[in-house]
Amino acid sequence: MTSVRLLGAWSAVVTGALLLTGCGSDAGGKDPGGKAELSVRAAYIPQPVSDTMAAGFLTIVNEGGTKDELTSVTSAAAGSVTLHETVGSSMEEVTSLDVPAHGQLVFKSGGNHLMFEKLKSKPVQGETLTVELHFAASDPVKVEIPVKSAVYDPKTGH
Repeated sequence: MTSVRLLGAWSAVVTGALLLTGCGSDAGGKDPGGKAELSVRAAYIPQPVSDTMAAGFLTIVNEGGTKDELTSVTSAAAGSVTLHETVGSSMEEVTSLDVPAHGQLVFKSGGNHLMFEKLKSKPVQGETLTVELHFAASDPVKVEIPVKSAVYDPKTGH
């Protein structure tokens, strides 16, 4: 009977340890349910060929413990700015894009991108366009986006 009691006690210890492990946080001591902490990097617009339309690229970094959604982008430089994602070889306009917790939302050539439509004037290399990024939960973020050469490659800086 003693081995049955020992087995029962050992089982209770293991079960308790597993339950406590499940309650732990993998957020490094931070509140895993904390708010999104958003910043923008690597923003640019290649000088467009068109007088009325341009593409924009940037990376939204979320260092917070909660995901957010980019819901819209506004700019005085354009009649509208729309969000697009590339699925396979086709481009689709979307109403929002997720910014994952502890992750990034990347807009790059051949992938997700911004479309500036009904431009008030054609952006020229050396200028900057101001945009405001709007999110589902976070405050808006203003970004100055530089206009680069039409063949600018962020990997080489040219």
